Amino acid sequence: MQEITPCLWFDSNAEEAVNFYASVFKKSKIGKISRYGEEGYEIHGKPAGTVLTVEFELNGQTFTALNGGPVFKFNEAISFQVSCKSQKEVDYFWEKLSKGGDAKAQQCGWLKDKYGVSWQIVPTVLGEMLQDKNTEKSERVMKALLQMKKLDIKKLKQAYGQR
Repeated sequence: MQEITPCLWFDSNAEEAVNFYASVFKKSKIGKISRYGEEGYEIHGKPAGTVLTVEFELNGQTFTALNGGPVFKFNEAISFQVSCKSQKEVDYFWEKLSKGGDAKAQQCGWLKDKYGVSWQIVPTVLGEMLQDKNTEKSERVMKALLQMKKLDIKKLKQAYGQR
């Protein structure tokens, strides 16, 4: 059992967002849905029967989505990293998650989806290159990375291998 579960606060579209994320990640499932009742209406203002929380799983990671109202908004201080083994995976997740999102928030593999959630679409090889003991190589990779929005594995490898 997972001991820490991220809870994502949405205004009123948690179920819609969860359905979207479940369509993007192949290994996903939607779990229990709880709904607001009559109790506490004067505080939450949600009609009875409105979705309160949705439990869901993406690639084995459990999340909770909450319809908490407009009080809080997502920002880049929290993001979810998606590790990709190939450029095909990078392209897939970038295309799916960035569609309808904030194009101005795209940099260095980061994007913001249409719900305001930040994601990092990262090739697994990037960590190896950035952690190389040869600082010339790792700094060339960092320089190349800083010029990109969606990460390009071929260009990162070219920067890594330059002499």
